[in-house]
Amino acid sequence: MSGRDVILGRVRRALGGPGGAPTAYATDIDRGYRRRHGERTVEQTVDLLAENLAEYRAIVHRTDAAELPLLLMRLLAERWPGTVLVPAGLPPGWMSAVDAPLVHDRAVSTAAELDRSGAVVTGCAVAVAETGTIVLDGSPDQGRRRITLVPDHHICVVRVPDQVVSSVPQALERLDPARPLTWISGPSATSDIELDRVEGVHGPRVLQAVLVSGA
Repeated sequence: MSGRDVILGRVRRALGGPGGAPTAYATDIDRGYRRRHGERTVEQTVDLLAENLAEYRAIVHRTDAAELPLLLMRLLAERWPGTVLVPAGLPPGWMSAVDAPLVHDRAVSTAAELDRSGAVVTGCAVAVAETGTIVLDGSPDQGRRRITLVPDHHICVVRVPDQVVSSVPQALERLDPARPLTWISGPSATSDIELDRVEGVHGPRVLQAVLVSGA
C-alpha cells in the first residue's frame, strides 16, 4: 500500500465512509447531497441566471426568437468586428440580419486566421442559474472550443427556459462527460498580478449572453 492510499483511507474513515477505495463509484460514493438551493419558479430561475451572469461582468440581453436576428445585428454593429466566426450548425435564421461577413469554422483554420475575426456567435448546451455559468459541449451550434477562445467578443445565445437549470448537479445530468466541455462564467479574466483584474487574457474580453425565449 502506498502512502497515497494510506492518506486517502484516513480521509474516507474521517468522513464516515469505508477505509478502502470504492469498488464502484456509482454505488459506493454517497450522492445524497443537495441538488439545488431553494425552490424557484421557471421565471425566478431565469432571473437568477441573468443576475449571476451580470455579476461576472457578462452583458445580458433578453429577447424573443422573432427579434433575435435584429438584436445580433445591433450587438455586432456596435463593435464592428469586421468578420464574425460562426459554427457550422448555427441556425441560419439567427444571422439573417447581420451585415458583417461570416466566416465558418473549418478544421484547417489556423489560430492566426481565427484571430482575424473580431467576434464569434454560438449557442450553448446548458446554463446554470446558481453559478451564472454557460456550458458549451462542441455541438454543431457551438463549434470547436478554439473558436470561442480566440476572438475578443463572444455572443452566446441561451434558449430559455429549455437550456436553463438551477444547479451544477442538474447541468451534469444533461451533459455527456465524453464531450469537450467548456464552462464559462463571465469574460476571460485574471487577477494574478497585484490583484488587478485584467480581462481578455485567456479568452474573449467581452461576453454577451442573449437569453432568447420562444426559440
